[in-house]
Amino acid sequence: MFERFTDSARACVARAQDEAGSLGHEYIGTEHILAALATDERGVGGQVLRDLGLTPDTIRADIRNIVGGSTTLDHDALASIGIDLDEVRKRVDETFGPGALDRASGRHEPRRVPFTPRSKKSLELALKEAVGRGDDFIGSEHLLLGVSRVEGGVACRILSEHGCTREGLARAVDDARRAA
Repeated sequence: MFERFTDSARACVARAQDEAGSLGHEYIGTEHILAALATDERGVGGQVLRDLGLTPDTIRADIRNIVGGSTTLDHDALASIGIDLDEVRKRVDETFGPGALDRASGRHEPRRVPFTPRSKKSLELALKEAVGRGDDFIGSEHLLLGVSRVEGGVACRILSEHGCTREGLARAVDDARRAA
Protein backbone atom coordinates (compact mmCIF):
# COMPACT_ATOMS: atom_id res chain seq x y z
CA MET A 1 0.00 0.00 0.00
CA PHE A 2 2.82 2.47 0.83
CA GLU A 3 4.07 2.41 -2.76
CA ARG A 4 0.91 4.34 -3.71
CA PHE A 5 1.61 7.07 -1.12
CA THR A 6 2.74 10.45 -2.38
CA ASP A 7 6.00 11.82 -0.97
CA SER A 8 3.95 14.15 1.21
CA ALA A 9 1.82 11.33 2.60
CA ARG A 10 4.89 9.16 3.27
CA ALA A 11 6.53 12.05 5.10
CA CYS A 12 3.40 12.48 7.24
CA VAL A 13 3.39 8.83 8.25
CA ALA A 14 7.09 9.05 9.12
CA ARG A 15 6.56 12.29 11.07
CA ALA A 16 3.77 10.64 13.07
CA GLN A 17 6.48 8.63 14.83
CA ASP A 18 8.28 11.87 15.69
CA GLU A 19 5.03 13.37 16.97
CA ALA A 20 4.45 10.34 19.20
CA GLY A 21 8.01 10.50 20.49
CA SER A 22 7.87 14.21 21.25
CA LEU A 23 4.74 13.61 23.32
CA GLY A 24 6.36 10.70 25.14
CA HIS A 25 3.98 8.14 23.67
CA GLU A 26 5.06 4.57 22.94
CA TYR A 27 2.61 4.12 20.05
CA ILE A 28 1.45 5.90 16.91
CA GLY A 29 -2.22 6.75 17.12
CA THR A 30 -4.57 8.62 14.82
CA GLU A 31 -3.78 11.75 16.83
CA HIS A 32 -0.10 11.55 15.87
CA ILE A 33 -0.99 11.17 12.20
CA LEU A 34 -3.26 14.23 12.52
CA ALA A 35 -0.49 16.27 14.16
CA ALA A 36 1.93 15.21 11.42
CA LEU A 37 -0.60 16.20 8.76
CA ALA A 38 -0.86 19.65 10.33
CA THR A 39 2.90 20.14 9.86
CA ASP A 40 2.70 19.21 6.17
CA GLU A 41 3.26 22.32 4.07
CA ARG A 42 3.10 20.58 0.66
CA GLY A 43 0.04 18.38 0.77
CA VAL A 44 -3.68 19.08 0.55
CA GLY A 45 -4.29 17.55 4.00
CA GLY A 46 -2.07 20.09 5.73
CA GLN A 47 -3.53 22.92 3.69
CA VAL A 48 -7.08 21.93 4.68
CA LEU A 49 -6.13 21.80 8.36
CA ARG A 50 -4.47 25.23 8.16
CA ASP A 51 -7.49 26.65 6.35
CA LEU A 52 -9.66 25.36 9.20
CA GLY A 53 -7.35 26.98 11.76
CA LEU A 54 -5.91 23.74 13.09
CA THR A 55 -2.20 24.23 13.71
CA PRO A 56 0.30 21.65 14.90
CA ASP A 57 0.47 23.40 18.29
CA THR A 58 -3.31 23.38 18.66
CA ILE A 59 -3.48 19.68 17.84
CA ARG A 60 -0.58 18.83 20.16
CA ALA A 61 -2.26 20.73 22.99
CA ASP A 62 -5.48 18.82 22.33
CA ILE A 63 -3.57 15.53 22.38
CA ARG A 64 -1.98 16.44 25.72
CA ASN A 65 -5.40 17.35 27.14
CA ILE A 66 -7.04 14.14 25.94
CA VAL A 67 -4.27 11.55 26.22
CA GLY A 68 -1.59 13.22 28.28
CA GLY A 69 2.03 13.63 27.43
CA SER A 70 5.47 12.73 28.56
CA THR A 71 6.13 12.78 32.25
CA THR A 72 9.83 13.44 31.69
CA LEU A 73 9.48 16.77 29.93
CA ASP A 74 6.69 19.25 30.42
CA HIS A 75 6.27 21.03 27.07
CA ASP A 76 4.01 23.69 28.58
CA ALA A 77 6.43 24.48 31.40
CA LEU A 78 9.31 24.80 28.94
CA ALA A 79 7.18 26.94 26.62
CA SER A 80 6.34 29.25 29.52
CA ILE A 81 10.02 30.17 29.76
CA GLY A 82 10.42 30.52 26.01
CA ILE A 83 11.73 27.08 25.08
CA ASP A 84 10.06 25.37 22.13
CA LEU A 85 11.02 21.72 22.62
CA ASP A 86 9.94 20.74 19.12
CA GLU A 87 12.20 23.46 17.66
CA VAL A 88 15.10 22.30 19.88
CA ARG A 89 14.65 18.71 18.66
CA LYS A 90 14.49 19.89 15.05
CA ARG A 91 17.70 21.92 15.35
CA VAL A 92 19.57 19.15 17.15
CA ASP A 93 18.51 16.70 14.41
CA GLU A 94 19.61 19.16 11.69
CA THR A 95 22.98 19.73 13.36
CA PHE A 96 23.84 16.26 14.65
CA GLY A 97 21.61 13.99 12.55
CA PRO A 98 18.23 12.39 13.08
CA GLY A 99 17.78 10.80 16.50
CA ALA A 100 20.75 12.60 18.08
CA LEU A 101 18.87 13.23 21.31
CA ASP A 102 17.93 9.56 21.51
CA ARG A 103 21.56 8.57 21.04
CA ALA A 104 22.58 11.00 23.77
CA SER A 105 20.11 9.39 26.16
CA GLY A 106 21.66 5.95 25.62
CA ARG A 107 19.45 4.68 22.81
CA HIS A 108 21.75 3.62 20.02
CA GLU A 109 19.20 2.22 17.61
CA PRO A 110 16.17 4.09 16.42
CA ARG A 111 13.13 2.51 17.99
CA ARG A 112 10.18 1.47 15.93
CA VAL A 113 7.01 2.71 17.53
CA PRO A 114 4.00 0.50 16.76
CA PHE A 115 0.85 1.73 15.08
CA THR A 116 -2.35 1.27 17.07
CA PRO A 117 -5.18 -0.75 15.52
CA ARG A 118 -7.09 2.52 14.95
CA SER A 119 -4.15 4.18 13.19
CA LYS A 120 -3.77 1.11 10.98
CA LYS A 121 -7.48 1.33 10.25
CA SER A 122 -7.07 5.00 9.28
CA LEU A 123 -4.44 4.00 6.70
CA GLU A 124 -6.82 1.39 5.26
CA LEU A 125 -9.57 4.00 5.14
CA ALA A 126 -7.19 6.41 3.37
CA LEU A 127 -6.79 3.79 0.67
CA LYS A 128 -10.57 3.45 0.43
CA GLU A 129 -10.90 7.24 0.18
CA ALA A 130 -8.41 7.29 -2.70
CA VAL A 131 -10.17 4.45 -4.52
CA GLY A 132 -13.56 6.05 -3.92
CA ARG A 133 -12.33 9.30 -5.44
CA GLY A 134 -10.84 7.52 -8.44
CA ASP A 135 -7.26 8.39 -7.48
CA ASP A 136 -4.36 6.07 -8.22
CA PHE A 137 -2.34 7.57 -5.35
CA ILE A 138 -2.79 8.10 -1.62
CA GLY A 139 -2.14 11.70 -0.65
CA SER A 140 -2.23 13.59 2.61
CA GLU A 141 -5.85 14.51 1.89
CA HIS A 142 -6.72 10.81 1.90
CA LEU A 143 -4.88 10.38 5.21
CA LEU A 144 -6.89 13.25 6.68
CA LEU A 145 -10.16 11.76 5.50
CA GLY A 146 -9.05 8.35 6.77
CA VAL A 147 -8.33 9.55 10.32
CA SER A 148 -11.61 11.46 10.33
CA ARG A 149 -13.50 8.20 9.74
CA VAL A 150 -12.05 6.21 12.64
CA GLU A 151 -14.77 6.31 15.28
CA GLY A 152 -13.39 6.40 18.78
CA GLY A 153 -10.03 7.67 17.56
CA VAL A 154 -8.43 10.66 19.23
CA ALA A 155 -8.00 12.42 15.87
CA CYS A 156 -11.72 12.10 15.19
CA ARG A 157 -12.45 13.56 18.63
CA ILE A 158 -10.07 16.49 18.08
CA LEU A 159 -11.59 17.24 14.70
CA SER A 160 -15.10 17.03 16.14
CA GLU A 161 -14.22 19.34 19.03
CA HIS A 162 -13.11 21.92 16.46
CA GLY A 163 -16.37 21.60 14.54
CA CYS A 164 -14.94 19.53 11.71
CA THR A 165 -17.31 16.92 10.37
CA ARG A 166 -16.36 14.17 7.96
CA GLU A 167 -18.59 15.75 5.31
CA GLY A 168 -17.13 19.21 5.92
CA LEU A 169 -13.60 17.86 5.60
CA ALA A 170 -14.51 16.10 2.34
CA ARG A 171 -15.88 19.38 0.95
CA ALA A 172 -12.77 21.26 2.09
CA VAL A 173 -10.56 18.64 0.40
CA ASP A 174 -12.57 18.90 -2.81
CA ASP A 175 -12.34 22.72 -2.73
CA ALA A 176 -8.57 22.64 -2.11
CA ARG A 177 -8.01 20.16 -4.90
CA ARG A 178 -10.05 22.26 -7.36
CA ALA A 179 -8.10 25.38 -6.39
CA ALA A 180 -4.73 23.67 -6.92
